[in-house]
Amino acid sequence: MKLRYPLKVKEIAGILGVKYTGSSDHLVTGLNEIHMVQPGDLTFADNPKYYSRALHSAATTILINADIVPPDGKVLIFSDDPFGDFVTLVKKFRPFESTSHQISPDAQIGEGSVLQPGVFIGHHVIIGSNCLIHANVSIYDECIIGDGVIIHSGSVIGADAFYYQKKDNRYRKLESCGRVIIEDDVEIGALCAVDRGVTGDTRIGSGTKLDNHVQVGHDTQIGKNCLIGAHAAIAGVTVLEDNVVLWGCVAVNKDLVIGKGAVVLATSAVDKSLQGGKVYFGIPAGEVRTKWRELAALRKLPDFFKKMNY
Repeated sequence: MKLRYPLKVKEIAGILGVKYTGSSDHLVTGLNEIHMVQPGDLTFADNPKYYSRALHSAATTILINADIVPPDGKVLIFSDDPFGDFVTLVKKFRPFESTSHQISPDAQIGEGSVLQPGVFIGHHVIIGSNCLIHANVSIYDECIIGDGVIIHSGSVIGADAFYYQKKDNRYRKLESCGRVIIEDDVEIGALCAVDRGVTGDTRIGSGTKLDNHVQVGHDTQIGKNCLIGAHAAIAGVTVLEDNVVLWGCVAVNKDLVIGKGAVVLATSAVDKSLQGGKVYFGIPAGEVRTKWRELAALRKLPDFFKKMNY
């Protein structure tokens, strides 16, 4: 998430009531969790196993709970609870805005676009031209919809990320401040959910089509001209490159890449990155011919054990 205007690190530390290293005039231009950081961003690290990654990331300001010397070009803000303080900053700079309008007055709706009865459009939403948004679709704040997009009834675009930290035997929510960006000529079926990024963007590339009951997790990047079958579930921070096909009931784990042109057959579960240009099947998903041979061998096991008097 980019801040609406840059802030000096002394202003950020003043909001939190904590100390910091380095120049008080050091600028913070955005808030991002570690997967999405860019130069100028503030990120957080509250566990030793993430310190090195944060300190050597593109982020130039680190909210951290360790008294260590920062690398050159980095400023540290010291906090007893980096996660909680990061959430405090998110809530301050991207607060929840309630509304009494079905369609927010500050939403931008392009020429020729049709919104059927019951559609909800949140604050600062941009919808392109010649879109068709069917009844009872909800599009949350800050989402961007391209030209020629069709969204079928009951779908929700921009709900919060499923992102929690377990501490003191309870779950704390990392408040979402990202967006959903849907490019041109995308079609989204009925009762789908596309979650916003935690701090960055969830993106669906142009020409991609989603069947009904598809879940797209936070910060996922879906390429151009992909096909996603009904009841597919794609976890957060996953990349589907262009022309990927996921057939019905495919489950995809987080933090992986499915390469360009890959096809994953129905009811498969993907637990690691897959090369492009191949067909996959199974739990866990593997190349389809290998999986079929495995199934053929399994069918022979009862006869094998019978012959062995097992």
